[in-house]
Amino acid sequence: MQGFKLGSISGFEIRVDLSWLLIFFLILWTLTVDLFPFNYPGLSNATYIVMGASGTVLFFTSLLLHEISHSLVAKAKDIPVEGITLFAFGGVSRTRMDAETPGDEFQIAVVGPLTSLALSGVFAIISYTGENAGWNVAVTGVAAYLAWINLVLAIFNLLPGFPLDGGRLFRSTVWKFTNNLQTATRVASIGGRILGFSLIAFGFWQLFSPIPNLIGGLWLILIGWFLNNAAAASYRELVLRTMLEGSRVREVMTMKPETVTADLTLQELMDNYFFNRYYESFPVMEEGHPIGMITLNQLKEVRRQNWSQRTVEETMIPIEEISVSPKQDVAKALTQMGEARSRRLLVTTDGNLEGIISSTDISNWLQRQHEFGDSLPERKTATEQRVMEMQSSH
Repeated sequence: MQGFKLGSISGFEIRVDLSWLLIFFLILWTLTVDLFPFNYPGLSNATYIVMGASGTVLFFTSLLLHEISHSLVAKAKDIPVEGITLFAFGGVSRTRMDAETPGDEFQIAVVGPLTSLALSGVFAIISYTGENAGWNVAVTGVAAYLAWINLVLAIFNLLPGFPLDGGRLFRSTVWKFTNNLQTATRVASIGGRILGFSLIAFGFWQLFSPIPNLIGGLWLILIGWFLNNAAAASYRELVLRTMLEGSRVREVMTMKPETVTADLTLQELMDNYFFNRYYESFPVMEEGHPIGMITLNQLKEVRRQNWSQRTVEETMIPIEEISVSPKQDVAKALTQMGEARSRRLLVTTDGNLEGIISSTDISNWLQRQHEFGDSLPERKTATEQRVMEMQSSH
């Protein structure tokens, strides 16, 4: 996900995906132009704008509180939480690992819908109290909308489709009875895909029904498509973690990679290295120590007429962003790799270069595990698909 940092709450980094901006302005427009004028006619345009802006901001605040509740319970269960990201279809808490027991999974999942239900109750009380006390309809109208939308959010999230909260509750139940997280995730993911396809089918029905609902139908199709893809991706992610569990970077990395010096110009880099090697990246060295990495994609981003004046050091990715220990877990290294601009990491120990690890290294290692180890073909296929996705995204 691409986006920007919004701030921090309770120690959790809050990020906004660029796709969120689209839904933010769409909801703002819907509330301002359609919902509030229809429900509360006769108010001024300025009032509708204030109601729409307030309703939109408080709706996303409710979503944020929903995700914060997940993160707080996860943190209490000693699950590292990197932060929260708001995107087009809601929000997601970014954790570095899954729950370790079905009970923890259940508690982390259930607190989100409970938070939404609590918020719905609070806003319902505000609306009811305000109407009886004669408050301005702008206040009671926004409160009534927030009570309704939080109730919808709680009910929708309780649907048994992974990775919705209801799907995670379903997974924790299956996990409890089977004592197998992978089996539980596969079953819950199937539920998520069925729900996704059902929403897509209902969306198309709304589009082509005798009284078509264009906006509602398109939204259902988009949500169903997202849920279907998220369910499949979540299962692949778990399979990947399972196969890489216990493996260390030193087992997978390429040792003694070819390097370049920091003072090399980009023109020299292209002529002497990228043209004559099949590598797409090189560690950058200075006085015998790695200081960063230069990639072919970075070179492409610089105008060709500037290649002879610009050095590798001025263009490279600094070591701080792409360094990993040889003792690091491969699954964690893969997560770090996905966040790095290079999709590769330099393996270092005490400032010395030990090797380099890439998605290709991991894919080749998994292939060897499949050919000579005990890995199941199903697990291998799902894992390789995830690694191939990372390679294609680069």
